[in-house]
Amino acid sequence: QVQLVESGGGLVQAGGSLRLSCAASGRAFSGYAMGWFRQVPGKEREFVADISWSGGSTYYADSVKGRFTISRDNAKNTVYLQMNSLKPEDAAVYYCAARYSYYSHSHYTAALDYDYWGQGTQVTVSS
Repeated sequence: QVQLVESGGGLVQAGGSLRLSCAASGRAFSGYAMGWFRQVPGKEREFVADISWSGGSTYYADSVKGRFTISRDNAKNTVYLQMNSLKPEDAAVYYCAARYSYYSHSHYTAALDYDYWGQGTQVTVSS
């Protein structure tokens, strides 16, 4: 069992930056691939980025490529999402997710690929 807690959301002006954090507890964090998703009311949860268990491989949705960076610190059991050049369309509830994926560098872009989810953190971008 893995528990995930996101933080770092808030209100930012368009063009600004935020860094989201997701702290994990429970089973060995370093064996898990981690993903970030986002969701707005009335829409399906959307893949944003993922990172392999080692941090050696990352993958991004086209909509955020070049603006967002996912990273992890396995010593701190934490995954991060650095969001730069934010746009109003980036506003959403952001969720982190985990799935056991030791030694795999596959990328997981579907919500159903993940076993554990945080409660989400709200990101609001004003224009």
